[in-house]
Amino acid sequence: MKKIILAFVFAVLVPLQACAQETWKEGEHYTIINETATDKPVINEFFSYWCPHCFQFEPIAKKIQEKMGDDVKFEKVHVNFMGFTSTETQDDASRALMVARALKKEDALSTAIFRYIHVQKSSITNIKDLKNIFMVNGVEEADFDKLVSSFGVNSMLKKNNKLVQEYRNHLRGVPNFIVNGKYQAKFTRDMTNDDIVNLIVWLSKQK
Repeated sequence: MKKIILAFVFAVLVPLQACAQETWKEGEHYTIINETATDKPVINEFFSYWCPHCFQFEPIAKKIQEKMGDDVKFEKVHVNFMGFTSTETQDDASRALMVARALKKEDALSTAIFRYIHVQKSSITNIKDLKNIFMVNGVEEADFDKLVSSFGVNSMLKKNNKLVQEYRNHLRGVPNFIVNGKYQAKFTRDMTNDDIVNLIVWLSKQK
């Protein structure tokens, strides 16, 4: 009986895998940007708080996180080369993201920053504006002040900016997904939101 069940499972999985390989084609849906993949699966979403497409993409990013495997790490990487505002202000936003990550409130506070810019139509000019957003959303002033220039936040910020520099030549716009350090997702006009999610999840399983 066990042999019959295993045979059935194998018969179902193999066609599904073959279908995925036929659906997602190199050059059309993804490009290979490195020869080797990272040791552990990781999805990097390069984004900007000032980018309206990134704001609209947030529900899709959340679906990716829900559908990806437990062994996959999902990490947002904030860029500082967009033309919406100064590099310094964008760097402040990157630092604020790291503070939110250190507080383990990244999702809620990141959403608050997006909404401040795109829903409330308010302007961010420096770290004080970002601090105010955090305080309005329940972060104690002392906690923000303690973390904003801490060793931990500085280390995370360096990692964030290092990733931006490492893949800068491949980042002509955002949102942009690089998976396992090897694959860069490409989205075609005929793709649905579910297609985008399935592509990213599939790429995270590739070596």
